[in-house]
Amino acid sequence: MKPASKENNYYYNKNLQPYANELRKEMTKAEACLWKYVLKSGRLSGCKFRRQRPVLNYIADFMCVELMLIIEVDGITHQDEKVVNHDEIRQKELEAAGFKVIRFHDSEVLSDIRNVEMELESYIEEFESGKERNK
Repeated sequence: MKPASKENNYYYNKNLQPYANELRKEMTKAEACLWKYVLKSGRLSGCKFRRQRPVLNYIADFMCVELMLIIEVDGITHQDEKVVNHDEIRQKELEAAGFKVIRFHDSEVLSDIRNVEMELESYIEEFESGKERNK
């Protein structure tokens, strides 16, 4: 698989757009908090995130193309073995397309959002310093 890029529109899947729109309207409490307090309007290091972004055959909870980053917020359903297996396959496919996938559990976001934010800021710093080294 070719890495996701501007040329292939970062594997945007327009067929999933109606589902993504529904998910945007029905975000979980943890997703809504992460969006409102950390990711919305470039709050996180000026990075632009999109909510419920169709990519490949999936809908990513949050995606930033500049960072090639997908953030997933997993609720209680992600403890089911079938869902865990699906998540692993999904993550491998997204990573094969060149994305970094970072997962948080609902409880992490709701009880310690500052730590979640710090982990994301740390990733951004590493990403930016890697870009500088590659110049």
